[in-house]
Amino acid sequence: MEVAKSINPATEELIKEYPRHSKEEVILKIKQANNAYIKWKGETLSERSKYLHRLADVLEKNKEVYAELATDEMGKLLKQSQSEIEKCAWVCRYYADNAEKLLAKEEVKTEATKSYVTFQPLGVVLAVMPWNFPFYQVIRFLAPALMAGNAALLKHASNVQGCAYAIEAAMEKAGFPEGLFANLNVGSSAIEDVIANDTIVAVTLTGSEPAGRSVAKIAGKHLKKSVLELGGSDAYIILDDVDLDTAVETAVFGRLQNNGQTCIAAKRFIVLEEVYDAFLEKFTKRMENAILGEPKDENSFYGPMARVDLRDELHQQVLKTVSQGGTLHLGGEVPDRKGAYYPATILTNLKPGMVGFDEELFGPVASVIKAKNEAEAISLANATNFGLGAGVLTGNKERGEKIALQLEAGNAFVNKLVASDPRLPFGGIKNSGYGRELSSHGIREFTNTKTIWVD
Repeated sequence: MEVAKSINPATEELIKEYPRHSKEEVILKIKQANNAYIKWKGETLSERSKYLHRLADVLEKNKEVYAELATDEMGKLLKQSQSEIEKCAWVCRYYADNAEKLLAKEEVKTEATKSYVTFQPLGVVLAVMPWNFPFYQVIRFLAPALMAGNAALLKHASNVQGCAYAIEAAMEKAGFPEGLFANLNVGSSAIEDVIANDTIVAVTLTGSEPAGRSVAKIAGKHLKKSVLELGGSDAYIILDDVDLDTAVETAVFGRLQNNGQTCIAAKRFIVLEEVYDAFLEKFTKRMENAILGEPKDENSFYGPMARVDLRDELHQQVLKTVSQGGTLHLGGEVPDRKGAYYPATILTNLKPGMVGFDEELFGPVASVIKAKNEAEAISLANATNFGLGAGVLTGNKERGEKIALQLEAGNAFVNKLVASDPRLPFGGIKNSGYGRELSSHGIREFTNTKTIWVD
């Protein structure tokens, strides 16, 4: 029997094996989801919101259990896992309290007696989700999708199936109708059959660029709506008027949070030459002193990567960058210890064409790049195939805002790390995907934007 294995990345020990679902089981779950949807779409928004509030309560009540599970399965610091569960509860409550406003019909004045736009549910939506935020990535899709009246199926990453089943159990505890949400424990090879199923109306994916291309191709073939949130190589421009100590603290946390495995993490630091040397010196010292340790140790600043193979791939990217002429300024050596650990690493002397500049480094590796002036900094920031997030660190907010408007990304933040917020749309351009999650834009992605005309 094929199984999905959950392995602790800090110890490399097997946590549990989860038997894959058969084709017959998957088909049954799809049918059950559709049956639940037919009833669910008839519920009022007020009724749906009660379920979302109960789900938020379940998440908060079981926060410690869920956080331990996430940390065991993918290695993030326990305190960051706890924060993740808290954010999940916030998202549930936000949509429970605001969906009526976000989905309100829009009156349009025409020569008709009445004409307006309404937003109605589509049906059963498939979500293909990654391991780096095993609860939040699911909830930020699930909460708006359910409030809009849809049903949802989850194909989660194989290494966090414990989290996937925990979400399913949380939905049951919150009293949601049976079948409205279900975890499909299947491998990547089974995704095409699921998307092709006539009952599936749309698919959303958060993951790598190759995974996004594959799902988009399948969805396009079957004329199914898709939303993709893919990788990023977020550039942070550090201006010459910035407070360097504050900038360094922001940069270090931005690069090492979630053990460096965040699509919107600060990855490329483009520093004006006037402050380059001073920034690099302070940044190097702070990165070097950041404690790499066990994810449940309160003294750890960052922990292991999610899997050994991912750590090894990252190391090869570092070595390739050096072979291309980049400089290994700090770190870059695989520790002689058990677990998927990798040290805080800094690459310098980079330029377009090098792996450390062009590719997403999904781990604790920072690329530091010197820019002659503001114009060159903007040009270097935009010299990427990705377009998810970008930032500006400056002592002048107006100057920062002007630059942010010129950065080619779906999210551009001034003096703050890019983060998702249910009140604001989240998503990318270029190879970082298309469509939006969160806010009114996200909840309407999986609705029928229907025009009503009464003559």
